[in-house]
Amino acid sequence: MKTLCFAIVLSWAGSAAAAASAPPAPAAPRPYVLENTEVRDVRAPALKRDYQVFVALPDSYRDTTRRYPVVFVTDANYAFPIVRGIAQRLTKHAGMEETIVVGLSYAQGDTGVYSRRRDYTPSVPRKHDYRSDMPGRPVALGEAAAYARFLKDQVLPLVAKHYRADMGRKFFVGHSYGSLLGLQILLTEPRTFEHYILGSPSLWYDGGVMFDRENVYSERHRDLPASVFFGIGGLERLAPGKKRSRAEEEADMVADLQDLHGTLKSHRYPGLRMQMKVFADEDHASVFPLVVTHGLRSVLPSKK
Repeated sequence: MKTLCFAIVLSWAGSAAAAASAPPAPAAPRPYVLENTEVRDVRAPALKRDYQVFVALPDSYRDTTRRYPVVFVTDANYAFPIVRGIAQRLTKHAGMEETIVVGLSYAQGDTGVYSRRRDYTPSVPRKHDYRSDMPGRPVALGEAAAYARFLKDQVLPLVAKHYRADMGRKFFVGHSYGSLLGLQILLTEPRTFEHYILGSPSLWYDGGVMFDRENVYSERHRDLPASVFFGIGGLERLAPGKKRSRAEEEADMVADLQDLHGTLKSHRYPGLRMQMKVFADEDHASVFPLVVTHGLRSVLPSKK
């Protein structure tokens, strides 16, 4: 029995010594965090949903008392770091004025597809075959007007309260469905933002409903006070052999945007400043960084 106990003690001592001499377990990898950024939770009472805003502050923010133009970008889960990086690079290497960048997140608990389909689209399509990508929840579409009120009533005041933002120089940046939301705001309450950077708007949506909205606006107003930069990829055209229509699979997005641009220009609104650029060899997936770069530089020219 004594021999057995002695053996157990030796075994334990050996194990303890081995454990003491073994290298420590590697620490769990840490997430990469963008410098000078913050996240704020925002409740949308009327929508009964929760969102977040991602805020990127300029490098000089802590050392100055001045106010900065503020860029609001939709689809923040992917677009916020892109826009923040572009704005920062244009400032450092091209002398562009610094900006605050605010990313607008998807609703908490929603997938990105579910949230943006609901919040960025202006209507429930008269004909559609959309399916919900969230089991147990019906498809939701056409709530852009309600989401725009949330931006105006909750998000803009939050930014004005907590940051030195120049609220007289607000930029709206959207792409695809995000640009539909931008057009919804532009054609209902254009003074919500001073500048709109709209990439590859999905003008085919609901049989071209935004053309109808533009027509209604033009019948009721004599001015459209805003600056608008439209950008789109040159490859966002109708495939050869297809007949163009206002349906997604038969849409010529370049031609649609040229039509809208031409129509807006024909009204000669005195307060509307507008540019459009088609980026050759770019498609719907690749054009967004170019739209942001050229859109910002069109309004915030570089000093270099």
